[in-house]
Amino acid sequence: MLLTIDVGNTNTVLGIFSGESLVKSWRVKTDPRDTADELWIRFRALIEGFDITGLAVCSTVPASLREIRTMISSYFSEIPTTLVEPGIKTGVPLLVDNPKEIGADRIVNTLAAHALYGEDGPCIVVDFGTSTNLDVVSPKGEFLGGALAPGIEISVEALAARAAQLRKVELVLPKNVIGKNTVEALQSGTIYGFAGQVDGLVSRISDELEKLYPDAGVVSVIATGGLAPLVIGIAENIDFHEPDLTLIGLRLVHERNT
Repeated sequence: MLLTIDVGNTNTVLGIFSGESLVKSWRVKTDPRDTADELWIRFRALIEGFDITGLAVCSTVPASLREIRTMISSYFSEIPTTLVEPGIKTGVPLLVDNPKEIGADRIVNTLAAHALYGEDGPCIVVDFGTSTNLDVVSPKGEFLGGALAPGIEISVEALAARAAQLRKVELVLPKNVIGKNTVEALQSGTIYGFAGQVDGLVSRISDELEKLYPDAGVVSVIATGGLAPLVIGIAENIDFHEPDLTLIGLRLVHERNT
């Protein structure tokens, strides 16, 4: 079985694949202070009982990445391991000014989106995490670039910290767009506001894609990330919800390198 680990700024997502099937997944908080041994203790408790025969990892947290390297050398040295970094074969051309700036998660998301939804045309991946990332994929599976915006949770936290009469609220859909109290008004502005932001960006990106690829098929928009369920059904331009997109991409990268 293949263990996939996606280390993000806020959460770390683990998944176990049997062939192409994801049989189990977990989401835990990311703490860049964790040592290699602490990471192993946490992961071992989750994967106990599974026969791990391969490992694929990507990380956007440099401090965690250093400890993960140590953990791999100490506890996974005898199994085939793929760490997404420069030199690893992903099959994703990076058509940007500085490819070294692109996070590993965005690369594997591009690979997975093209494999799952790219047969009919270009794709846009909307990853709702610490930041909201819109990654644009060409009909050939190339990473074209995208847009980055502050994430939903950090925006709410920043607003509560900077506005004396506002506070952090539970992120649930309010009864109406017109909030009748402060809590509802914050919920409306956050959820409907971010949905509108995504719709606007997707619409503009789609217009550019139609000019670049006039003969390509319809643009597919895929939502992923831990906060995606907040806007699914509200954002009008999202076509698919694939919560395990990054894990699937890690599986595909591992298959290309072993």
